[in-house]
Amino acid sequence: MGFEFNIIYVYIALIVFFATMTRAAIGFGGALIAMPLLTLLLPIKETSPLVALMTNTNAIFILLGSWREVRVKSAWRLILASLVGIPIGVVILSQAYQGLVTGLLGVIIILFAGYSLFNPEIKVKVNENTAFLFGFFAGILGGAYNANGPLVVIYATMRKWPAEKFRATLQGYFFPIGLVIIFGYVLSGLYTRTVFLYYLYAALPATFLGYLTGNLIHHRIPQNLFKQMVYLLLIAVGVSLIIKVF
Repeated sequence: MGFEFNIIYVYIALIVFFATMTRAAIGFGGALIAMPLLTLLLPIKETSPLVALMTNTNAIFILLGSWREVRVKSAWRLILASLVGIPIGVVILSQAYQGLVTGLLGVIIILFAGYSLFNPEIKVKVNENTAFLFGFFAGILGGAYNANGPLVVIYATMRKWPAEKFRATLQGYFFPIGLVIIFGYVLSGLYTRTVFLYYLYAALPATFLGYLTGNLIHHRIPQNLFKQMVYLLLIAVGVSLIIKVF
């Protein structure tokens, strides 16, 4: 597989580094950073499969170091329910008002994160079985609007897990769901020679360095600051969803 240096590899590596550093430090948000920035450089048909490889590689690195922290009882319920919800979301995609639902989801996320930021003691209790509900609707949103992440993150924040369990359990959910997405891209023929070159020579080394840096940050963040960063990143997710409407 031949390789010729192009400055675009440097830009991709920088974007992927900051995206994977964020995910390694907080547990999510990598795609939120990478997708809009990479689409400024690459066609969406190259960006989406590249980001899928990047995020799953990042998840592998995180899980290798913290797989014991995964709350398996919650993770498998989220995964199973999402797999049920995804095809439902795909079916209703052509029948739903995408802009309205995406914007409404953004508003709900902002309200939840904003309230939690200033009033951290939410009275609503969730448990392992509640994961079925969150996972199901996350799957529907993922199948219809590629937005399965926010509801799962909200569920994880409401469980009030320590930072390490929060991050690890999210990877325990995102990794297998990411494999399903990658398989879909393979069937669609989106993994071209160009995408693999971008991954091997830019995204993969940047993901490794981003993980190392983010992991270092993760283990040095005080618990209260970690929670605030999660809520602020959720607000950013909500804002990005609202922007998509326009």
